[in-house]
Amino acid sequence: MQRKLIRPNLTEVKEKITQEAKEREAARKKSPPPTDTHAENYYFLKQMNKKTLMAVVFADGQQVEGYIEWYDRNCFKLNRQDAPNLLIYKRQVKYIYKLEQAEEGKNSDKNQDSAKEQKAEPADTKKR
Repeated sequence: MQRKLIRPNLTEVKEKITQEAKEREAARKKSPPPTDTHAENYYFLKQMNKKTLMAVVFADGQQVEGYIEWYDRNCFKLNRQDAPNLLIYKRQVKYIYKLEQAEEGKNSDKNQDSAKEQKAEPADTKKR
C-alpha cells in the first residue's frame, strides 16, 4: 500500500500567519489612552515639599486655608494654623489655589492703581 503525502500550500500558511500578526498588532495599537497623567501627583508633591499655603474652595463655596500634609486617590489632609486639621475628599473640592499667588495679584493691582494715580496727578496740575 502506497501512501500519498499531502503537502499544505505554503502561500496559504504564510497568509494566515501574516493576518494573525496584523490582528495582534492592531489589538496592541488600539489600547485606550491612560486615564492618569500624573499631573495631579506632581502638583500635590510639589506643594507638600514646599509647604505652600493653599486655599481650598468647596463645591458649596466655603473656603479653608492650610498646607497639604499628604494625599491619596480620594482625599488629602490639610493642616491649618489655630484650627483642627481636615481630611478633605477630592470630590467635594471645587478648586485649589496658592494663597501667595492671590496676594501677589492683589499687591500688583494696588501698585498699578497707585502708579496710575501718581501719573494722573501731574497732568491735573498742568491744566490749572
